[in-house]
Amino acid sequence: MAEAEQKSFDQGSNDLIEKAIKDEANTAFDRADTMKPCPIGSVGSCCKNCGMGPCRVPLPRGKEETPEEKLKRRGICGATAETIAARNFIRMIAGGASAHSDHGRGVAELFIAAAKGEAPGYEIRDEQKLLQLALDWGVEIGDRSNSEIAVEIGEKALEEFGRQEGEIITMRKAPLKRQEVWRTQGVAPRGIDREVVEIMHRTHIGVDQDYQNLLKQGVRTAIADGWGGSMIATELQDILFGTPAPILGKANLGVLKEDEVNIIIHGHEPLLSEMIVAVSREPEMVELAKSKGAKGINLAGMCCTANEILMRHGVGIAGNFLQQELAIVTGAVDAMVVDVQCIFQSIATVAECYHTKIITTSPKAKIPGAVHIEFDEHNALKSAREIVKAAVENFPNRKGNVEIPDNETDQIAGFSHETINYLLGGLFRSSYRPLNDNIINGRIRGVAGVVGCNNARYKHNEAHIAMVKELIKNDVLVITTGCNAIACAEAGLLLPEAAAEFAGEGLASVCEAVGIPPVLHMGSCVDNSRILIAATAMVKDGGLGDDISDLPVAGAAPEWMSEKAISIGQYFVASGVFTVFGVTWPTLGSKEVTDFLFKEMEDMYGGMWGFEEDPIKAAHMMIDHIDKKRKALGIDKARERVLYDMEMRRELT
Repeated sequence: MAEAEQKSFDQGSNDLIEKAIKDEANTAFDRADTMKPCPIGSVGSCCKNCGMGPCRVPLPRGKEETPEEKLKRRGICGATAETIAARNFIRMIAGGASAHSDHGRGVAELFIAAAKGEAPGYEIRDEQKLLQLALDWGVEIGDRSNSEIAVEIGEKALEEFGRQEGEIITMRKAPLKRQEVWRTQGVAPRGIDREVVEIMHRTHIGVDQDYQNLLKQGVRTAIADGWGGSMIATELQDILFGTPAPILGKANLGVLKEDEVNIIIHGHEPLLSEMIVAVSREPEMVELAKSKGAKGINLAGMCCTANEILMRHGVGIAGNFLQQELAIVTGAVDAMVVDVQCIFQSIATVAECYHTKIITTSPKAKIPGAVHIEFDEHNALKSAREIVKAAVENFPNRKGNVEIPDNETDQIAGFSHETINYLLGGLFRSSYRPLNDNIINGRIRGVAGVVGCNNARYKHNEAHIAMVKELIKNDVLVITTGCNAIACAEAGLLLPEAAAEFAGEGLASVCEAVGIPPVLHMGSCVDNSRILIAATAMVKDGGLGDDISDLPVAGAAPEWMSEKAISIGQYFVASGVFTVFGVTWPTLGSKEVTDFLFKEMEDMYGGMWGFEEDPIKAAHMMIDHIDKKRKALGIDKARERVLYDMEMRRELT
């Protein structure tokens, strides 16, 4: 393909896009070319919340709007561009928060069943984290068994979804000053489900019509996601499946094997994928694969499920969001097993050109043309065996049109908050203090959380990689989740050796001393809660202010597309973090709403939104913000390195 036609930063993906064209398999890349976004809807100025619409309120053309013109620029009910843009924006937050929080609810339900012995195959794998969570939530330990403690924790977790008053218990994880900010602004979440329902009520026709009041409820709901539903999901998954620790794995479409049964696990909830990993390794299932002519069974992940099974089992990652169709185009995928979130309906259509079976597993997410094998958590191994067996038996049906790119890269993932704590301070003095010290002395300029999706309106992975390289080149340590983490893996940025090649001198020296990459893979998109906990740990260890908003940190989603990304971004902003998005911005149809998000929110929460399509410019917006925070802390000047002798050390104590 000509350079101008290349749709991906990854050459193997470009080769498969070309193969898809030859095979007459229509992909998202084709549809992005032929279907242009609505210019009014894309900036948030189209309202379809009732049967009188859709009402389109276009931007004024090329001149300052008069009051009379502005009066005419309204929907049938009189809703202004500000009201419409704010309603659309917080409905995106409601959708994103619902996705993450429903995930958390499912984990809590399984957690209780596992603790009661009603879900064979699942067990408590991290006792230490179980007991720590019990202490955090006021659950009695005493001489009670782990199962008894776990049942009470699970029940408490479920209560947070239906809580009607007070504050969600997980909010206590935030720094005390941050909690007071939320209470002062009136955005401390009462209950996870309540906040989502209230958004849907307020955005119904004829209810809340003050854009600032609408955005306030959006903030409250986003906090209920990041510091509530998502955090519950991460904490309970770690207890149930094990807290991730550094592990070596591989990434990109080259992880597929021509002579093995290839099963791709795609989606977001690890409840199913954990069991498929276990079943695929059973001797009986491996023998069945060999009886069908395969050498074995090869599992690969896609999207956030990929991150989950990589961190805990070292399973290779086949790709991120925009590579899901391309994996099928290889002709080597015998089954793609999906649960929920970020799954193209078109994978079933693409699969018709090959032999791949698409297997849906959740009652919440079915696809016409796919095989549905419902996953039953109470009989998980039986469900997993049925799914793996269907994939194995499909192996002989390959059509011979197999083309697997030879590109795959090594990566190290699994940098949970607990792991970072240990790596920095050791077993007996685990602490974020060494990180804080290196930020104070200037070797590390600051920390950036770069997360989010792919967007077919932008060259696949290019913005992710360009932004991250620019940040680490300027001594900014990057922590990452989701599809950005996979993009970084494919670019070779998740290896310690990447520090010497791509990072600035200061960051590289710290990475070399600790033995870590300059980009730390922290998990799936629901695991952005780990970043919140890490930021809180930096505050608690001292020297960098007394709130997250004081830290020299920033966030970004350079290729976002999902409602989940908007909810994530809003809870980072509400936590005090400057957060930049790329590609497009959904409130540009209203200057007032956009100015409020980009400027006034900083006065209220200490964090605000930013928008910049160019990833290099966006990286420097983040760096400028980090430098501003360093100056406010008085650590912007280089400090002379002092080697302490024993007498000086005694004086310190």
